[in-house]
Amino acid sequence: MTHIAVLGAGISGVTTAYSLALKGYKVTVFERLRYPAMDTSFANGGQLSACNAEVWNNIGTIVKGLKWMTRRDAPLLMNPKPSWHKYSWMAEFARHITNYRSNTIKTTRMAIAAREHLFRIAEEENIDFDLERRGILHVYHNAEEFEDAKKVNALLVEGGLERNPVTNEEIKSIEPSLKGDYYAGFYTPSDSTGDIHKFTVGLAKACEARGVTFTFDAEVSSITPKEDGVRIDWHDATAPAGVPAEGHSANFDGVVICAGCASRKFAKSVGDRINIYPVKGYSITVNINDENSWHKAPYVSLLDESAKIVTSRLGDKRLRVAGTAEYNGFNRDIRADRIEPLVRWTRENFEIETEHVVPWTGLRPMMPDMMPRVQRGSKPNVYYNTGHGHLGWTLSPITAEMLLELVTHDHPI
Repeated sequence: MTHIAVLGAGISGVTTAYSLALKGYKVTVFERLRYPAMDTSFANGGQLSACNAEVWNNIGTIVKGLKWMTRRDAPLLMNPKPSWHKYSWMAEFARHITNYRSNTIKTTRMAIAAREHLFRIAEEENIDFDLERRGILHVYHNAEEFEDAKKVNALLVEGGLERNPVTNEEIKSIEPSLKGDYYAGFYTPSDSTGDIHKFTVGLAKACEARGVTFTFDAEVSSITPKEDGVRIDWHDATAPAGVPAEGHSANFDGVVICAGCASRKFAKSVGDRINIYPVKGYSITVNINDENSWHKAPYVSLLDESAKIVTSRLGDKRLRVAGTAEYNGFNRDIRADRIEPLVRWTRENFEIETEHVVPWTGLRPMMPDMMPRVQRGSKPNVYYNTGHGHLGWTLSPITAEMLLELVTHDHPI
């Protein structure tokens, strides 16, 4: 039986493992943490959002980034400390402005296709992940924002998305819990939300039931491609400092790198360039412990364009509020001045208590053109399914199917 290794047990790694196992491959997943979905797939914004398929490569993003550099609570923040990787990545980001239109349309089509795969998987494997199929509502505070949104909407519609303009009165009808008034909005009824962590953990269990092996606490130290396969070397990631960790090695017919921001390092080790940069995002989970908040917290998912903040209701007792993009390398510090705007925005927009708030931060694995990499490596038997950026939760079910096509072509069952 053809044996494929998968590096990473986040959403892209686990969906990849599932697709391979379903096809009949033997699969082993390596994860440096103790459990699946404990890194970037732990507490994101929760949106399964074709309506957020717009890539960021446009002049407006650059202008806003420069304008916000002096604001510590800015939606987009860059640490100006010199870094060759950061500044070269940004230069490449700017070069892809010419691909803005085509990549936005392509991403929209992928996102629409992905949702059908995800719903099918959840139903077939009986995965409860707090799914809410109530659509996503974008709100805009002024005419300038809304006029810009119309241009983006035209691309999303060209990609096949049903997305409708709504008035302030219609916004209040769609989500009555909102306190403010708005210029206008767009509503995407086919989009949805859910808990990425619960889904990924549930799918990992389904993978195990189909024979997939998970090797946790595994720090992969090397990938050695060979004509007839690859060798993976790893050691125990939990070994105390100064104590030599026990080494392990195994041979596989192929390897799929789904390691989030670490994919760049693994790619470089086998002679490939996968130019991922870790773009930091923050979220808070508001625990809903009182009856008033239970009634007043929104169920329809929201995106406030000016604040760049999204919400997702995760069951009856949790509200996820997420936002911000921070270019600060592999820094994972949870900064109070980045969390405070999320809490303040929640208080301003809803009549709910924020006494019990859990902060979190994660690193989005972003390519300069904002497109995921699903491809073969330059060496035989090496594959990539990574670089999903801010849409990993949305796109992973379809990129796993795209990856499966490559593997089945090279290693037919």
